Amino acid sequence: MVRPGRDRLSGTVEVDETYVGGKKPGRRGRGAEGKTVVMGMVERGGRAVAKVVPDVKAGTLLPKIQDRIGKEAIVYTDDLQSYHSVATLGYIHRVVAHSQGQYVLAKDILTNSVEGFWSQLKRSIDGTFHHVAPEYLQGYVNEYAFRYSHRHDAQPMFWTMLDQVVRMAS
Repeated sequence: MVRPGRDRLSGTVEVDETYVGGKKPGRRGRGAEGKTVVMGMVERGGRAVAKVVPDVKAGTLLPKIQDRIGKEAIVYTDDLQSYHSVATLGYIHRVVAHSQGQYVLAKDILTNSVEGFWSQLKRSIDGTFHHVAPEYLQGYVNEYAFRYSHRHDAQPMFWTMLDQVVRMAS
């Protein structure tokens, strides 16, 4: 429920990708067959944006970062090679080396917010819908990102959604 290119994320933004799909034998995570890749960006203490993407190549992920994150933001990622040139895009870039067993580099250099978003998204899909076909996954991801982004709103979610509908119609 956010128009592309608007409402850029700012401040401290964590970026990560996850794999969504049924339980299949074999490899987990990157390289798992039959899974759909979802890229997410989460402001610490703020909003979330997530997009189903075809792969985790730099040519796929970096344009999404440029489109959705303001240049003043500090971007935190894991050490996926696709993110290595985030700093050359004009961002302050901090990296947590998950491949080396590193999950917190310093008190604030971590990706726990986006990891928590993935955890809640996956539990929501598994607990409520049990299965989501890849062609419909973006709709579910959009709904959950909207809910996450408005979790601190004072007004009830229903009224927040109506406000968004009115904004999009005008």
